[in-house]
Amino acid sequence: MVPFIDVMLVLLIIFMVTAPLITTGVVDLPSVGKSQQRPASVIEIIVGSDERLRVRADNEEPVAVTLAQLARRVQERQRGNADVPVVISADKGVRYEAVVRTMDTLQRAGVRRVGLSVRQAAPTG
Repeated sequence: MVPFIDVMLVLLIIFMVTAPLITTGVVDLPSVGKSQQRPASVIEIIVGSDERLRVRADNEEPVAVTLAQLARRVQERQRGNADVPVVISADKGVRYEAVVRTMDTLQRAGVRRVGLSVRQAAPTG
């Protein structure tokens, strides 16, 4: 039993000496920032609480579409300019699956700039 304790004490001392020498890895996490200026044209996809989709471009009246029609409608609104951003706005009660399905449909159709709309929470206190 005594040799086992001696081995454990030696290992403990080795770990105590080497632990401060180990460098920690740095992880660069993305940050949320505000853009310098708002794009001239934005296409907004609204996912309602009933998971129905509506497309609105440049503050026009939203038009109801199905998931099968979504990619074609967005590409029509982009008018050949793939750099026009697409923003998905979803109701708080919508299932995450519906938003991911919408994003997946757009990405499979080749829509490059797809983002999520977020609302800043009011400070509490």
